[in-house]
Amino acid sequence: MGNQHHDIVVVGGGSAGYAASRTAREAGADTAIVDQGPLGGLCILRGCMPSKAILRSSEVMSLMGRAAEFGLLPVEPRADLAAIIERKERLIREFADYRIEQLRDPGFTLYEDRAVFLSPEELKVGDRVLTASSFIISTGSVPRHVPIPGLDEVGYLTSDEILDLRERPESMIVLGGGAVALELAQFFCRIGTQVTLIQRSRHILSDGDEDLARPVEDCFREEGMEVLTGTQLHRFTSEDGMRVAHLTHAGEEKSPSAQIILQALGRRPNIDGLGLDKAGVAVSDNVVVVDEEMRTSQAHIFAVGDVNARNEIVHIAIQQGEMAGYNATHPGRPAHRMDDRLNLQVTFTDPVVATLGYSEKQCQAQDTPYLVACYPFADHGKAMCLGEIHGCVKLICQPRTGELVGAHIVGPEAGELIHELAAVMYYHGSVRDLLQIPHYHPTLAEIITYPAEQLCEQLE
Repeated sequence: MGNQHHDIVVVGGGSAGYAASRTAREAGADTAIVDQGPLGGLCILRGCMPSKAILRSSEVMSLMGRAAEFGLLPVEPRADLAAIIERKERLIREFADYRIEQLRDPGFTLYEDRAVFLSPEELKVGDRVLTASSFIISTGSVPRHVPIPGLDEVGYLTSDEILDLRERPESMIVLGGGAVALELAQFFCRIGTQVTLIQRSRHILSDGDEDLARPVEDCFREEGMEVLTGTQLHRFTSEDGMRVAHLTHAGEEKSPSAQIILQALGRRPNIDGLGLDKAGVAVSDNVVVVDEEMRTSQAHIFAVGDVNARNEIVHIAIQQGEMAGYNATHPGRPAHRMDDRLNLQVTFTDPVVATLGYSEKQCQAQDTPYLVACYPFADHGKAMCLGEIHGCVKLICQPRTGELVGAHIVGPEAGELIHELAAVMYYHGSVRDLLQIPHYHPTLAEIITYPAEQLCEQLE
């Protein structure tokens, strides 16, 4: 068994791991990456990119189905799921090949093998033992197992497997109300699968404000999806080849059935078998505990991305990786720390949901004074011309200064529009600034000025 020393060893070559490795290398550190494969990372192989590739197909299909609304001869589009998946795989191969080329750059030492800590200073990789001045853990996440009676027995697919499904199911039960569950539920509904969405909380996207979730629920129901919120799920059984959910909804016992089940009830850190106990790294509820500098309980071991479960978003994982890479290579300088003020999240449903900064729910929970204003897309000229009238823009500001502390958009191109608000918040701008920034007419972006104007009238 050979030994090898590096300045920095990064375990995991996904978005966070590659960002950490690149930052460490640019600082002049001898940097190694350990990844047992498949190389590419969750975002490219099983997350953001493949899901957005297939969502585009269902978006086009939905718009084609609305042809008559725009004065065009009606069409009856039909989906070829195998062809949709083949397009997705072509794109993913291209994305993955580029990431693999980056990981195999001669500026790194790449070990394609399993990693296990032997101690806080030693990492077993295949038949080698690696030592390092610092380790950065970025092993991502895996689907979370949820012990619902009968679910394991009847069988289900997770978001990992369903992205490879090539034959359209006639019916599907989707468990969950988060981004992954909603995006995939709408995709299958739009290509012709009868979808039943089951959510325990009283509304989908339950971490956020209710008024941001309701337009999405309305759209889902308009498209033919059965959305059951506020449910108590009891058990699953199998009858005549169908999976049956036994639940209570609105005070009534119901038993929806489907050909397959998509279990999209979240993910958990991928740390099984990593030997974190031998490394002396503290873990709480299967999550690696880190501070604002991304350090674990061992000061020379960092954890970034999904393994610390602080925010399971790719751009934040990249920020964390860059931060850990910097802090690991600059011990004598002030450490970089995470700033959660600009937390940004986008759910790519139709309508799109984009949230930034504080929600109204968070302000109320923290007893933080705020002002809020909302303006609907149904009353906005450009949105009406586009036929995209679901949703609204909601702004939250400080009552005295008008500084923007929260911005939320549900509606067309929300994932793009939110970035103007992110820029304003980055510079601690106010709702008055939003009124001073030129907004071309007619554009979707000019809707932002309407709730800003309402808030300016309320300022103390």
